[in-house]
Formats: sequence, C-alpha cells, structure tokens
Amino acid sequence: QVQLVESGGGLVQAGDSLRLSCAASGGTFSSYPMGWFRQSPGIEREFVAGLSRSGANTNYADIVKGRFTISRDNAKNTVYLQRNSLKPEDTAVYYCAAGRFTTEYAATYRYPNQYNIWGQGTQVTVSS
Repeated sequence: QVQLVESGGGLVQAGDSLRLSCAASGGTFSSYPMGWFRQSPGIEREFVAGLSRSGANTNYADIVKGRFTISRDNAKNTVYLQRNSLKPEDTAVYYCAAGRFTTEYAATYRYPNQYNIWGQGTQVTVSS
C-alpha cells in the first residue's frame, strides 16, 4: 500500500493562497481515491475535499467550496490542495488520505472511516 507525505504548510496571512502537496510512494497511487482533512485543537478531524481515482470528480466541504481546489497528478503520484482566500479559521493540521474503496473509478468519499491510509499532517497557520 502507499505511504503519504504532506508538504507545503506554514504561516500565511489572511487572504493569501497556499498549495499543499501530498506525495505517495510504495504503491499504485492511481488506484486510490484521495482526500484532504484537517484538524484543529479540540475539534474532530473534518473533511475538506475528496477526489476520485480518475481525478474527474471532486467533492468539497461547504466551508471551503469555491476557495479550495483538490487535484491529482497520477504521473507524479501526488495530490494537491490549492487554497485561496485563506481565513484564520482555516488554521489546522492538514492531512491527506487514501481511500479504502479502490474499485470505484469515479467515486469520492467524505468520511474518515472511508480512508485507511493517512499522512503525518502538515501545519497551516493563517494570521489575521
């Protein structure tokens, strides 16, 4: 199975843009639907965005819809999360995840229990 490593986090100001990357290794990346989640202290891990194996279908949490874009490059074994118009409430540790249901080519998934491989997370802090 794949292993996932996120990068691209850091400290930014409100209104800035930032792209997170998640590099996969050790497996067939294109077999997995992918997702991004985030977690702030004292708050349960929440869904941010999901992407089908093909990359053609996406799914977003309402709080990020229109500001964040998830995409993948299967040739580079990487999934991205482009985040624009960042807000202080976007501050969190961001995790990428690979989905456990690999037979559906077009499906996306919103719930943590639908993913079984997780990266270590990358901290993003948005200052006001």
